[in-house]
Amino acid sequence: MVRLDVITTRGGDGGETSLGDGSRVRKDALRVEAYGTVDEVNAVLGILRLYLDAEADAMVARIQNDLFDLGADLCVPGAAGGRLRVTAAQCLRLEQEVAAMNAHIPPLRSFVLPGGSAAAAHAHLARTVARRAERLVVALAAAEEVNAEAVRYLNRLSDHLFVLARRCNDNGARDVAWVPGRG
Repeated sequence: MVRLDVITTRGGDGGETSLGDGSRVRKDALRVEAYGTVDEVNAVLGILRLYLDAEADAMVARIQNDLFDLGADLCVPGAAGGRLRVTAAQCLRLEQEVAAMNAHIPPLRSFVLPGGSAAAAHAHLARTVARRAERLVVALAAAEEVNAEAVRYLNRLSDHLFVLARRCNDNGARDVAWVPGRG
């Protein structure tokens, strides 16, 4: 387990940080940007949880733990080895939760705008940050070796958050429909 006794180390004062393998990189390195954005998704989910019922809160709590796994995965270069990695089982769980939620929601007849309820608006915000994290991890994977499940997890997560937003809008009844050309 992690133990942090000292928070202010001054190790990053020169614009560098340590990766999980101990190597030092610039704080604006793509890998740092990728796992930093995963952390940002997690922070938005923390706000979302303030608005959720017990069942949805439990789902999001599992996702927050997964995102720490994903951060641990991304903070160590390479795609193989005996360290903590996001797994296909975590992606499958997201798929199953999406299917279960979506079974109670009518099909879409329009794109939906972020909003409706506070919970839905926060879920949509988390979805957009998850999409940004996914784009960064895809860019990282083009430059360096990355666990393929990391990209897959973020892709499933954004789907999950979209369907969760609809669930939070009374199973789609309070969705805000996009009206093309209105403005």
